[in-house]
Amino acid sequence: MSERAAKRLLIVGWDAADWHVIDPLLAAGDMPNLKRLIDSGVRSDLATLEPKLSPLLWTSIATGRTPDLHGILNFVEPKPDGSGLRVASSTSRRVKALWNIASQSGLRTQVTGWYASHPAEPIRGSITSNLLLEGDPGERGAAWPLPNDCVHPTTLADTIAAARVGRADFLASHLREVLPKAQPTQHGEERVQSLAKLMAVAASVDAAARAAMTAQPWDVAMVFFETIDTVGHLFMQYRPPRMKHVSDQDLRQYGQVMNAVYRWHDRALGRLLETAGGDTTVLLCSDHGFHSGAQRPFLADLPPERRMEKEASWHRPLGILVASGPGIKPKATTVAASILDIAPTALTLLNLPTGADFGGRAIAEILTCPIPERIPSWEQQEGDAGLHPPDARQDPFEAADAVQHLVDLGYMAALPTSAKDQIELVRRESAFNLGVTLLSRGKPRSALPHLRTLVDTRPDERRYITCLASALMTSGTFDEAIQLLERACPAHPTDTELQLLLARAYADSGKTAEGVRILTAVDSAARSDAALQPMLGLVQIHAGLYDAAIATAARMTSTSGKTPASLLLHAEAHLGKRNWEDAGQLALDAMDISPAIPDAHWILGTALAFSGDLENAARSFQLGMQFDKHHLACTESAAAVAAARGKPTDADALRTAAQAIREQRETFAGPPLPYDAAALAAALTNR
Repeated sequence: MSERAAKRLLIVGWDAADWHVIDPLLAAGDMPNLKRLIDSGVRSDLATLEPKLSPLLWTSIATGRTPDLHGILNFVEPKPDGSGLRVASSTSRRVKALWNIASQSGLRTQVTGWYASHPAEPIRGSITSNLLLEGDPGERGAAWPLPNDCVHPTTLADTIAAARVGRADFLASHLREVLPKAQPTQHGEERVQSLAKLMAVAASVDAAARAAMTAQPWDVAMVFFETIDTVGHLFMQYRPPRMKHVSDQDLRQYGQVMNAVYRWHDRALGRLLETAGGDTTVLLCSDHGFHSGAQRPFLADLPPERRMEKEASWHRPLGILVASGPGIKPKATTVAASILDIAPTALTLLNLPTGADFGGRAIAEILTCPIPERIPSWEQQEGDAGLHPPDARQDPFEAADAVQHLVDLGYMAALPTSAKDQIELVRRESAFNLGVTLLSRGKPRSALPHLRTLVDTRPDERRYITCLASALMTSGTFDEAIQLLERACPAHPTDTELQLLLARAYADSGKTAEGVRILTAVDSAARSDAALQPMLGLVQIHAGLYDAAIATAARMTSTSGKTPASLLLHAEAHLGKRNWEDAGQLALDAMDISPAIPDAHWILGTALAFSGDLENAARSFQLGMQFDKHHLACTESAAAVAAARGKPTDADALRTAAQAIREQRETFAGPPLPYDAAALAAALTNR
């Protein structure tokens, strides 16, 4: 077996880190450690999954599996004895994580703070679980025992306990690192206390990770910081430009907190890199981004049951990836990367194979090392993977503070008082998260039973209604979707999103006049809501209202600047108007922002093909398929172009591939459009 590319591999997680905040700090010289990694390696966007909830996503990063497969579906879960709730537990994860695979392969792994890692698993190496800060007494010098099973091996427990930084210690000694203008008289203020509590978690993870890395030899270290996300939910509202509800005083007091938190993380990264040593390969990633500009949500005066839904609206779908060190190709351009690619890439750097049942791929274009042949599944590989024994259970009393912490941050609604009602709430929300996961994976028919049950149980819960309607439409079940939405809209007369969904159901089912009627009625409300503009534009295109879609794209640009979403909406509307040159140029503009968008290559290829440039059209479709091998529109359009170019063998192969994609999909292919693959094939045949 060849040597592994990464002699040591350090994986650092920064929850919710976002290039929109990082890039200005890099330009100002405020994140020198991250800049050194970027300069010697690779940076990229990193696509997330739905729902954008951290325990689900970080478990996907660690396992290479989606939540429906790895089993972590919520922040919390019922206690085994039914007496209430506990934070999501490592005993509930159904598949091996990277640390189990490394342990099984004879490598030593050090893990600190990872979501859903409590109780610590008995791996080869060490784990300090995500309950490291549980039970912080809030007083300097007070007794503070570690929770049972927080640290493996137990011989490291005293070292880890001594490394922790309590919130009182952070408040007294470190607060000025993130709140320079704070005065001692303000230390009792609720927001200052919250900031100290959250930063104490980060400081403890930093210190505990370095203590563990120093105490024992290791091959892989995985260190997770949640604090950019948790602080963001409380303090991103104060970051300039000023949101309308923020006072000038609060802007002055708290406006620089988020930048300071990012700078703190950069210093912590420097300390980790120094501890790891110069020959270490580094993967630094976030699970999603975080809105910091015009799309920041305003959350005041919302009922508690909607707060978790709205908190998730802070999360942008693109996180960050930085890779540097042995095995990484400096300055390489990544093809579309997602959080599911982190585990396969890490395994490749360790010269270990990826399972065929993983959802992602090794990011070959950034690697200098060969990719080992896949095995069917790591779940079938024998050997000691450091998994919990089947009868392992978490002490149900250990996670009480952690559950309340999630409520305080707004990630969860205030819990019911009875254990039975708590469990029912979590069961519903976990089923909802499972339905969203399946829907986002292109498995709407698999999602339908879960979502139908939720709507039957809670027929007035709009989140359940909208997701069920989306699943029905995506699977082509339009009559049921229309019936559902026609019942729901009168009960929610001011809900523009429901009206747009109904308009889309009519338009996609061929009842264009009905769709246009509803669009006309809600046009003003939808135009004024930036969050609804992408949906509005999509429905307008499906209804054939191309000029209206162009106007919607222009409004999106005026609100948020030129983004791939606004440019591609604009481009597709021009396809509908047969403005091939404009459509192609707008697609190229989108590629200038992010070259790895399959839809941009499909639009460009379509514009080129209709214009008669079949050779370059074929190249565009090929690139789209390279970025997404399951992109049906690119595959079908490429088949039409291959046939027109007199390449019947290629055309047949592409048609076969398209048919395989259709058979694997549970999704409705979409309404007929005058520029889709069928229309393109007809146009090329008639030339």
